[in-house]
Amino acid sequence: MTDFQTQARAAEAAMRDVFPATPLQRNAHLSERYGAEIYLKREDLSPVRSYKIRGAHNAMRKQPDQDLFVCASAGNHAQGVAYMCSHMGVKGVIFMPVTTPQQKIQKTRIFGGDQVEIHLVGDYFDDTLSAAQEWCQREGGHFLSPFDDADVIEGQSSIAVEIETQLGRTPDHVVLPVGGGGMSSGVVSWFGDRVHCLFVEPEGGACLRAGLTAGHPVSLDHVDTFVDGAAVGRIGVLPFALLQHVPLPDVLSISEDRICATMIEMLNVEGIVLEPAGALAIEALGDVRSWIRGKTVVCITSGGNFDFERLPEVKERAQRYSGVKKYFLLRLPQRPGALKEFLGILGPEDDIARFEYMKKSARNFGSVLIGLETKRPENFPKLFARLEAAGFTYTDITNDETLAQFVI
Repeated sequence: MTDFQTQARAAEAAMRDVFPATPLQRNAHLSERYGAEIYLKREDLSPVRSYKIRGAHNAMRKQPDQDLFVCASAGNHAQGVAYMCSHMGVKGVIFMPVTTPQQKIQKTRIFGGDQVEIHLVGDYFDDTLSAAQEWCQREGGHFLSPFDDADVIEGQSSIAVEIETQLGRTPDHVVLPVGGGGMSSGVVSWFGDRVHCLFVEPEGGACLRAGLTAGHPVSLDHVDTFVDGAAVGRIGVLPFALLQHVPLPDVLSISEDRICATMIEMLNVEGIVLEPAGALAIEALGDVRSWIRGKTVVCITSGGNFDFERLPEVKERAQRYSGVKKYFLLRLPQRPGALKEFLGILGPEDDIARFEYMKKSARNFGSVLIGLETKRPENFPKLFARLEAAGFTYTDITNDETLAQFVI
């Protein structure tokens, strides 16, 4: 056993004084779909509904004389630190992006109570991180990175210790969501070459792939904050040092809309509430179907801190990805009966979800924004063929991100 593995096992053992091991559950639905033994490591069932309590616990227990901890977090690390501040009776100052879902802010306050104060700073995590570090240098306290810290990485590796213990052996594959790289580098450090690991990032925050391509950590020009638990613009220095030899084919990027489809499916079929980052590993299974058939695969569901006020947006994005909802601009003739004619073209499974005149100043035609839902994706080509045959002019804007920001 390596020195790292010895420390990881000690970290995992120490956690049992605070919370039990999270479940490792075989999922029959996914196993049947992919012809493999699919297990979910349910980090969404930790006391703070994410794995982040592990790194916070390990790093803070190693600072027994420290009475003030400072951190920056998009939500889950904040909750882990807040929980441990309350448990240990120490103070915490927590910086969170202004864009953090209210559910995560409220839970951080609940977990920390009077032991923590929260500062909302910056639209993106990297701005929040800079503000927290500057505050710590000015006011004092121990800065606790969410991923770029050896003790945090060691704490996150306890996930792998539990997986091997609960399974009674090593799995063939482990699928890891990646944000700043703390958890993935910790798990890889435990398993070494004994397990094949797959790394999954959101397309709008693919900082590991960018770093591997460049040969060193790089800052992304833009970060999509939708997958807030993994929306990091630059992978950590320490995690990258542990992941720099990962082959590029083992790093997958998943679109934000695809992640939404998995969130909805897991909620409806399995009754499992996952945040966007928590669904990353499961959604990636579809991309490696040929690799995993007949194998034992563990997907780490990294978090379940989902604000249900976001559910309409998640459903909307899932429908657009699966092809059962589209938006288009219809050039509608300004004559009696034109609207009735359009409605008659709709199929029995088509439902108007939105109808809004965008421009009525033209004498002969008006522009109408229409949102349509249907039961099967193949209904849309048939509908559009009927529209064209009837002489209607339309523009599909479903995947036009620029227009969507303004009209959808």
